[in-house]
Amino acid sequence: MSEKPVALVTGANKGIGYEIAAGLGALGWAVGVGARDDARREEAVAKLRAAGVDAFGVPLDVTADDTAADSATAAAALVERERGRLDSLVNNAGITGGMPQEPTLIDPDTIRTVVETNVIGVLRVTNAFLPLLRRSASPRIVNVSSSVGSLTYQSSTQADTKVGPIAAAYSPSKSFLNAITLQYARELAGTNVLINSCCPGYVATDLNGFRGHRTPEQGAAAAIRLATLADGGPTGKFFDDEGEVPW
Repeated sequence: MSEKPVALVTGANKGIGYEIAAGLGALGWAVGVGARDDARREEAVAKLRAAGVDAFGVPLDVTADDTAADSATAAAALVERERGRLDSLVNNAGITGGMPQEPTLIDPDTIRTVVETNVIGVLRVTNAFLPLLRRSASPRIVNVSSSVGSLTYQSSTQADTKVGPIAAAYSPSKSFLNAITLQYARELAGTNVLINSCCPGYVATDLNGFRGHRTPEQGAAAAIRLATLADGGPTGKFFDDEGEVPW
């Protein structure tokens, strides 16, 4: 059993996920680097260890329909063997599905693919790790969402980075993820498990061709804050750096 708090971050080999792992490690956490690419995962682990982080690799593929369930189960078994429990799960892995995504032109298979990763993948991973989370005194789940999934923002007329481009797969997938977060919060009400969504903002990553104006370190801040919430903190909420985001 690990004496340090233990986190798992999916999609942690690069970008925001890597910085979430680095930030938690700097706070003294042991961090599982969840990623499907073996070389990139081990490179990230080595880089984190060189920075003094207690990092370990966790092979995890949330994207493939036929193998994702087995991958999540195997990942949970690995964390159990390595650390004995999990204190925070950060569901960060996600895809856009490529652009443009006008609803009148989009291939329905694109929507299926994006939802498979951004929503169903989160469901599979969360359910696989809940038994380990329940061993923690203060279990936390963080779903990395986006303000483009806010129906309040999408229905407004403001044309800024909170709305984003028309994206009939990506934006609704984040709305779906937010809804799933709320359903977990309802089911887990009365337990010590706190689950929330967060928006990292418009971060320069390969997800958007590095067009964002925020750094990955800045984008990681909200997730790190929610992953380390004190007991009695909020649950079933949606946050960014400025505070609570409207659904």
